[in-house]
Amino acid sequence: MFNYQDAFSRNIGWLTENEQELLRHKRVAIAGAGGVGSEHIVTLARLGIGKFNIADFDEYEVHNFNRQAGAFMSTVGKEKVRVMEQVALDINPEAEVRVFEKGIHSENIDEFLRDVDIYVDSLDFFALDARILVFEKCEQLGIPVVTAAPLGMGAAVLCFTPESMGFEQYFRFDDATTEDEKYIKFLVGLSPSMLQRPYLVDPSRADFKAKKGPSTPMAVKMCAGVAGSNVLKILLGRGKVILAPRVLHFDAYRNRLKITWRPNGNRSLMQRLTFNIAKKIVLK
Repeated sequence: MFNYQDAFSRNIGWLTENEQELLRHKRVAIAGAGGVGSEHIVTLARLGIGKFNIADFDEYEVHNFNRQAGAFMSTVGKEKVRVMEQVALDINPEAEVRVFEKGIHSENIDEFLRDVDIYVDSLDFFALDARILVFEKCEQLGIPVVTAAPLGMGAAVLCFTPESMGFEQYFRFDDATTEDEKYIKFLVGLSPSMLQRPYLVDPSRADFKAKKGPSTPMAVKMCAGVAGSNVLKILLGRGKVILAPRVLHFDAYRNRLKITWRPNGNRSLMQRLTFNIAKKIVLK
């Protein structure tokens, strides 16, 4: 027989009982139930979050096996949101899970963010239009956002709140003249330090034209840990949160941790230099 207090009792000590009860009644929105999204759902469900809004239009395929928590032979061809809904309910049968099977778009964004306490960005790297839509709406509504990027064998995390620099102000997509330049701006904004770059053994696998790139399971799991910790801090109002225009990047392969500060976002001098270097590498 399921009992919420017993199920999450091992969280107590790092959380107080009152804090655990607060998390029980918080609602987290997660757009993207694939790579990082599936791990976010598992991590936050095990943290005891009691309410979820999950959006994704995709189904599981064999090439998802290296990193996605819901990807198994038994789930190939099944909707990611439905699989991860069941995973969340298997962890906490009392959870309330709202599913958005068509993904995120202008017609359902208001419903997706209704009653949400925090948004965790898990959209595909190349889904910039949907990402911009969600971030702009979160900014309008004052909803905090955590985005964690799986890069190589590490994770970079960016947090946006009403007190931080805004999403567009940081990334400056309006300065880009092509779609590829927008992707590069997003990449260098997520990872100003580019800690992952030296050990990419086959750069041709990062193919912007085909809209695909390499990934590792370690990076995805690190993202869930770092993002989950920041979700906890924001929801409970304790602990220091590193806000944009600062980015925290930890790389386990290189044993390095770096916090960058770009006061003018992608318009900062260092970012413009990084953008030009990345553009030559990616678009050659």
